Amino acid sequence: MSKLTDVPKRILIGRALRSDRLGETLLPKRIALPVFASDPLSSVAYAPGEVLLVLSIAGVSAYHFSPWIAVAVVVLMFTVVASYRQNVHAYPSGGGDYEVATTNLGSRAGLTVASALLVDYVLTVAVSIASGIENLGSAVPFVVQHKVLCAVAVIVLLTLMNLRGVKESGKLFAIPTYVFVGGVFIMIVWGAVRGLVLGDTMRAPTADFHIKAEHQGLAGFALVFLLLRAFSSGCAALTGVEAISNGVPAFRKPKSKNAATTLAMMGLLAVTMFCGIIALAMSTNVRMAENPATDLLRGGRPLGSGYVQNPVISQVAEAVFGKGSFLFVLLAAATALVLFLAANTAYNGFPLLGSILAQDRYLPRQLHTRGDRLAFSNGIVLLAGAATLLTFIYGADSTRLIQLYIVGVFVSFTLSQTGMVRHWNRHLAVEQDPAVRRRMVRSRAINAFGAFFTGLVLVVVLVTKFTHGAWVALLGMCLFYATMTAIRKHYDGVAEELSAPEEPDDDMVRPSRVHSVVLISKIHRPTLRALAYARLMRSDTLEALTVNVDPAETKALREEWERRGIDVPLKVLDSPYREITRPVIEYVKGLRKESPRDAVSVIIPEYVVGHWYEHLLHNQSALRLKGRLLFTPGVMVTSVPYQLASSEVAKQRARKRQEWSAPGAVRRGPAAVRPKEPSATKD
Repeated sequence: MSKLTDVPKRILIGRALRSDRLGETLLPKRIALPVFASDPLSSVAYAPGEVLLVLSIAGVSAYHFSPWIAVAVVVLMFTVVASYRQNVHAYPSGGGDYEVATTNLGSRAGLTVASALLVDYVLTVAVSIASGIENLGSAVPFVVQHKVLCAVAVIVLLTLMNLRGVKESGKLFAIPTYVFVGGVFIMIVWGAVRGLVLGDTMRAPTADFHIKAEHQGLAGFALVFLLLRAFSSGCAALTGVEAISNGVPAFRKPKSKNAATTLAMMGLLAVTMFCGIIALAMSTNVRMAENPATDLLRGGRPLGSGYVQNPVISQVAEAVFGKGSFLFVLLAAATALVLFLAANTAYNGFPLLGSILAQDRYLPRQLHTRGDRLAFSNGIVLLAGAATLLTFIYGADSTRLIQLYIVGVFVSFTLSQTGMVRHWNRHLAVEQDPAVRRRMVRSRAINAFGAFFTGLVLVVVLVTKFTHGAWVALLGMCLFYATMTAIRKHYDGVAEELSAPEEPDDDMVRPSRVHSVVLISKIHRPTLRALAYARLMRSDTLEALTVNVDPAETKALREEWERRGIDVPLKVLDSPYREITRPVIEYVKGLRKESPRDAVSVIIPEYVVGHWYEHLLHNQSALRLKGRLLFTPGVMVTSVPYQLASSEVAKQRARKRQEWSAPGAVRRGPAAVRPKEPSATKD
């Protein structure tokens, strides 16, 4: 059975890698950019549309505010990028916002940041894939008709790709990411040439539509609130920026310098594309509405429920390149693909953060374990499961999902930058070198401005998006926080109980006597082996124990016991309700109650089968007994296995598997001459 599952596993995720191959999985900048920055780079495919969707509430007249909102987003992006460049130099270990907040603001702030990031990573997967499905659905109707099914299929595919390892998934993601970036820049340049140099009139497919304003003539506080809400939606372009600071250990050396360079490249590319798409959307008269079926009008009539509203980037590409042209199709395909791959930012950030939290005992320790491909496989699978659940609940609808978005990321932005300010204050208090102090003062100023700005944006996001779904993200953060606190409390309690005392106590005192009990059902080879083993132990007292379920079988057992002349007393427990486990448990507890300082050794004979289906043919009474006896203090349980013929066959199969090479495992020469890997030793 193991071999049958091993073959598809190796085909899907590749051959296992030795631990000393970890250095080979580190990323150069050209691969790290699409791996860690695919989220902020791809967000330009939906962030401009979110700005226009919100402004459409006040009608087309409000669209002229979009350039100013774009400027505010650009200023925020450069502020965050400059701030995080300080982070990667000061904390290159990969803890990112969590490490910064924990070190400088305390464990509660660190847990708050971790909770926010975990929620945001899950939402990144759900939003990116849902948006990609919608972009693809404009060309393939089947995808729109089965949104949830297609979204889940993409999540499964991305999960398998990431289980193959960071470097291999990065190579797969690099090409579509660079094609998307190149396509957007070509569209911006060609659109500028057509509009400014050639004087062409470019019109989006929705240019002739009219927008039915939900609230006409907004002014004063209502207009300010609308603009703030549009700005908070445009801030979706900043999601994923923190992933680079969390992923510094995955970069090649010099790690901090390469991570800082990648941050700068990402910020420059993202703001250029965001502003370019906003400008082209304005010049081509793109029209968007939150409820296109009723709020978009053609000839004074609503378009109806049959109308599918294409994203802004698709409408702009159609206006610039022409519908059906090669560049239009190429950009549309690259946009859909890169939105799917944008989830890879979360697939790299979530498992790494989960590993750090597991190491700090805030999450299960299994999340700290690397898989066959040296990736944090358990974290990858957990992220996939959470994103799948969220996608199913919200029907893979990006408009509904994006309302939950960016709350978490700005919580982590604000606390991280506040922590960095305290970091510089602490170092300035002891630093004497004037040149170093000047650099620290400059870095502190950058982080202080970043903390103020991102804190202000966080307030705006909470105020403008709370009733639209942001409360769900806050609830998720609270659940993560409570869960991690409970896990840490459990681990701390276990560690305290298990700690070895300095002074002698009951656990170190030798028992007065050892009373051994061999459980018997019938006399066969496993029973005789267990009795022989029990005699070898030389306990103070030794007896055999059986439960009287069938009087005829018990009588036959007594007769054979006497006939064989076995010199071990046989005790029979009556069981009027035909139970086996409870009488044994009560008898063992009675022995402990009579002599609390005695140790009771329960010896259970078992026979071992080799096939999984053979386990279904046995009642597993020994397993149930062991499970119950584990909770009885002062009782030691010993299994005496007896291997049947089928188990020997299974042992031979296991030996063959060790010598068998999966497809692609042998790169040169026959398997026989390949050097064997040293076996792992336990400390």
